[in-house]
Amino acid sequence: MDIQDKWEKALAGTKIIRPRVQELLTFATTRLPYVFLSPSSVNEGDTLVRQAEVLVERPALLLPENLPQFDGFEFDSDSGPGEETLINFLFVRGVSMPSLKYNNKTHRLDIYEGCVEKAVDFYLDKLRREEDVHTGLICGLDDYWQFSVLIFIASQIARSAEGDIKRILDKIKNKRRFQ
Repeated sequence: MDIQDKWEKALAGTKIIRPRVQELLTFATTRLPYVFLSPSSVNEGDTLVRQAEVLVERPALLLPENLPQFDGFEFDSDSGPGEETLINFLFVRGVSMPSLKYNNKTHRLDIYEGCVEKAVDFYLDKLRREEDVHTGLICGLDDYWQFSVLIFIASQIARSAEGDIKRILDKIKNKRRFQ
């Protein structure tokens, strides 16, 4: 399957069940934990559970505009496109990510004994009980989990953009007041 097919399947098949409740941090690195659920390709009727997090780092260096860095997404593996191919692919389609570093760290891969719908109910309940406002819950297919996670990140960035702009303008305003 080529990159175009994976992208289209990810767009059609990714469901953000529960976004991160808390906005991303404007002036610091944000830990963006997520639980990604997909039907198991090994045990029919079970669910693959990927517990991971993406560190969305604030820029420490000035990078060329719209040239994000993706670490830990396994885009350079045998089964996926290289990072440069991915960035070009997204750019040509008008998808731009801010020039930040995105570092994915998978903490655990588990099997939930039950279908995806039951796994969704289980993890939604678990996140509510733990009052976890940081972790997102995503569903998709494991063959293109990277794209599903990028869709999740982009949705979180979009949700935080208005607040980020306000905080940046407030910071500039406060600096001018004290100069």
